[in-house]
Amino acid sequence: MAVLLLALVCVLALTIGAGSRYADRAGLLWRYALAWALFAAAAWALRKVPGRQAAFLVIAGGIAVTATGLLAPPATSTDSYRYAWDGRVQAAGISPYDHAPADPALAPLRDRWLFPEGAGCEGPDRYPIRSRDGARSCTRINRPAVRTIYPPLAEAYFLAVHRLSPEGSRHKPLQIGGALLALGTSLVLLIALRPTAPAQAAWWAWCPAVPIEAVNNAHVDALGVLLAVIALITVSRHRVRGGLLLGAATAVKLLPAAVAPGMLSGLLARGGPSGWQRAVAASKVVGPALLVVALAYLPYVLASRESVLGYFFGYLNEEGYSDAGADHRYAVLRLLLPDSWALPAALAVLAATALFVLRRGDAHRPWRGALVMTGTAFLVFTPGYSWYALLVVALAALDGRWEWLGIPLAGAVAYLSARSGLGTAAYGVAALAVITGSVARVPFSARRAAPRTAARRRRRAPK
Repeated sequence: MAVLLLALVCVLALTIGAGSRYADRAGLLWRYALAWALFAAAAWALRKVPGRQAAFLVIAGGIAVTATGLLAPPATSTDSYRYAWDGRVQAAGISPYDHAPADPALAPLRDRWLFPEGAGCEGPDRYPIRSRDGARSCTRINRPAVRTIYPPLAEAYFLAVHRLSPEGSRHKPLQIGGALLALGTSLVLLIALRPTAPAQAAWWAWCPAVPIEAVNNAHVDALGVLLAVIALITVSRHRVRGGLLLGAATAVKLLPAAVAPGMLSGLLARGGPSGWQRAVAASKVVGPALLVVALAYLPYVLASRESVLGYFFGYLNEEGYSDAGADHRYAVLRLLLPDSWALPAALAVLAATALFVLRRGDAHRPWRGALVMTGTAFLVFTPGYSWYALLVVALAALDGRWEWLGIPLAGAVAYLSARSGLGTAAYGVAALAVITGSVARVPFSARRAAPRTAARRRRRAPK
């Protein structure tokens, strides 16, 4: 197993140091595939290691795997450049929601790192902007003509990193922040899982998506994942605290809101509490979550002249979520249904999944319902950005459901293969893996008994 882990670290180091996805997508995809294969083999071998030794290997291996993300500048995403810019803008006393990076009003804040000129503008990850003096000018920040999309606690994180960073440190502080968040999540998972299955924490700590997306590309999703995991671990004992943490996670990145049904698992179960008791129980989670989101937005609402939603709705349109026939959204559903049916079908599937979790979910294991809800959302919307699925990685580790790990791998394939159609195939395979794994977990005796039980119920039913 140590050999497999060492090989994984070496492959990740070579992958991250190999450079941008713009240069060699196919080569990078094969390196990703090899890293995932080594990760799967190492995680499988760890099952046979005794508990205390497994815990040590999870942390030691997690540190080594995480450190590979620090070996090079961001390789496959330019989002962290927006993070650095938003932090700089806030430090200057300006709301990040008021101006796009290309706005001439912010020209005094520009430097040659984020806004190269002349020969520095050569490269596929540069975005042209207008210069006042007519010189050739560009920026590393993607979508420079639109205002920021990030929620308020993400913006607060960008400002904190900027404040703590030495002058001229560029991308490295954000990568270090991502590494600390990733290791923090590994530690939280290990503490939660140590009494029963500490080896499962390696599913996050050693997963290739973590050093690539949370550390090297420094995606702020890592902060949302950490808060969501703590919220799910907390909510069964303290609903209000769990709700507060859920609100904080949602105010970092909106995606963690998908775990809310999981946090209310079993609330609508038959024979459960009365309607009033259910409403009170739900309000203890949902109320604090909404309060945190509202309070997080409030300072920015007061300080901003423009909408704090920024480019949110434009982003949804750009990514094709409002047009089921655009790009590769709703890819799995569109394999089975006409394009025009995809969006209604997606909403229906999500509603049915939420109802299932609320009725049949395990209140003592809320992360199970959260995984089902979040993973299903990925399978119906099939996003093309691999870092979104970091939340699925953490939830799969917490619940021990290996079959859901196909989703982050499918996201990576979709991102690196762009419009080749491989992403659709990858999400289709991921969906089959989830179905197969779920069926395999049902004992054979229970599957044989199910038709007989249903027949008995029909015979007993009143005519």
